[in-house]
Amino acid sequence: MTGNELIRVGVQGDQDVFAMRRIGREVAESVGLETQDQIRVATALSEIGRELIEAEIETFVTFRLERDALLITVDFSAKTGFSPSDGVTLAGRLVDLIEVDPAEGRISMVKRLPQGHKPRRSAEAIRAVLATSTPTTALDELRLQNRELAETLEEVLQLNTELQETNQGVLALYNQLSEELEETNRGVVALYAELDEKSAQLRAASDAKNRFWATVSHELRTPLNSIIGLVRLLVGPGGEPLAAEQLHQVNLIGSSAKTLLALVSELLDMAKAEAGRLDPQPSMVDLVALAERLRLTLHPTSGNDEVTLTVDIPQTPLEMMVDEVMLTRILRNLLSNGLKFTERGEVRLEVSIDAATHDLVFTVTDTGIGVPEEHLERVFEEFFQVPGRIQARTKGTGLGLPYARRLAEALGGGLQLASTVGSGTTATLRLPYRNDEAPMVGRLLVVDDDVEFRAMVRRMLTGFAAHIDEASDGLGALEMMAKNPPDLALVDLLMPRLDGTALMLRMSDDERLRGIPVIIVTVATSRQAPEGAHMVISKQGLRRDLLLEAIESALGHAHG
Repeated sequence: MTGNELIRVGVQGDQDVFAMRRIGREVAESVGLETQDQIRVATALSEIGRELIEAEIETFVTFRLERDALLITVDFSAKTGFSPSDGVTLAGRLVDLIEVDPAEGRISMVKRLPQGHKPRRSAEAIRAVLATSTPTTALDELRLQNRELAETLEEVLQLNTELQETNQGVLALYNQLSEELEETNRGVVALYAELDEKSAQLRAASDAKNRFWATVSHELRTPLNSIIGLVRLLVGPGGEPLAAEQLHQVNLIGSSAKTLLALVSELLDMAKAEAGRLDPQPSMVDLVALAERLRLTLHPTSGNDEVTLTVDIPQTPLEMMVDEVMLTRILRNLLSNGLKFTERGEVRLEVSIDAATHDLVFTVTDTGIGVPEEHLERVFEEFFQVPGRIQARTKGTGLGLPYARRLAEALGGGLQLASTVGSGTTATLRLPYRNDEAPMVGRLLVVDDDVEFRAMVRRMLTGFAAHIDEASDGLGALEMMAKNPPDLALVDLLMPRLDGTALMLRMSDDERLRGIPVIIVTVATSRQAPEGAHMVISKQGLRRDLLLEAIESALGHAHG
């Protein structure tokens, strides 16, 4: 017997099958297998033994102890022509591994020991224990099997009880979660209903506000202009002479009327900006002449000889395509603020070209009181004014900077502020620079369900496209293309009714539309570009220079 061999038994009849079953269970117990695994080993051996005895095949069973498993081999003569049946199949379900080789006359089974388990006895000690084992009768083995069956049944009943308790707990938890989820859903539905109601109220309030502005435009401006006109008649050269106090009072009336008219005008301009009704009308503007006009107009109104207004523009002719009225309003606002809040020093306007971004940069710098860091963004809120000594005595509505930023955005640019308290403030206006009167493209179509994105693209391309059409989905785009085919289309992929991919397919089927260059502008840049699209660019972080570069490339590719 080899070092790891525990015992070897022969099987020739039914009595030997009983003995093999008992020995298998004892060996399994000796190597440290649990009770259920002991029963599994014994049952697997009895099933194989029964099948071999029924086929009248003599066999030998050998038990070996490997490092982490019990190895059992059943050897028989290969000449018997044994063919495995149900017994071997059942045995395979009870052990970890079974291999049947009829040609070699061997069946090998492996039952692994528990992980990390070491046998309590050595192979030699186990052999000694097995040597003292007494033979068993069929009746004794039957009694043992009945006892094992009863123990197994008791364990099954206990497991069934535990399973029922677990199921009851899971069912109770499910019911609780269902009630909580249903309650949450009711809350969400109620919240959505409330949000819809609030949205309707906001829309109604917005409509009412627009109606109010329209009323103010006519009802306030008309009488104010009449007051100002009457004051001019009273104090003008053709009027009756007034006493000093009368003249003072009439001038106060005129001054108040002008202030009120300016406030009404600013409010109306802000309303137009919020409603997106600012429509730039670009033309070629001489920036040198514009800056000089501002300097001559504003400098005398500063009322302070200790403050100088300086304009620094390159000597070479500098022109750009822009809405002259909007640009003038922005710069006048920035320069007026600088003069208003600077007691001594300088207010300077500088103009330069940023070669990296192709922007024209207007910088207004003053040596005034400055703005605290916590208020740098708040000054762009309507009616907000930084608290302070000078602010208290200067006239203002808190609408100038918000309106200037709205105008800058309408021109496709932006307005930023930087300041140090006591040292001054720098306002930086960046606008897209273009000095060619001819637009880059005649008609451009923007197809996107996002209203704000369409408005942003319109601002970016103002002056670069002669006509900009908008559509909220693919079906609307097809209708517009049928009436006025664009020279180029910017298309989103994710849209209701007819998305960008389907729109491209429709265009490819239409002889009039298949030649229109298309740029996909979408958040879903990971998607494959539809066939026929020139390129795909991301909405996120979209810059004007990138968009213009893509348009130039698409037009060049289409015309090339």
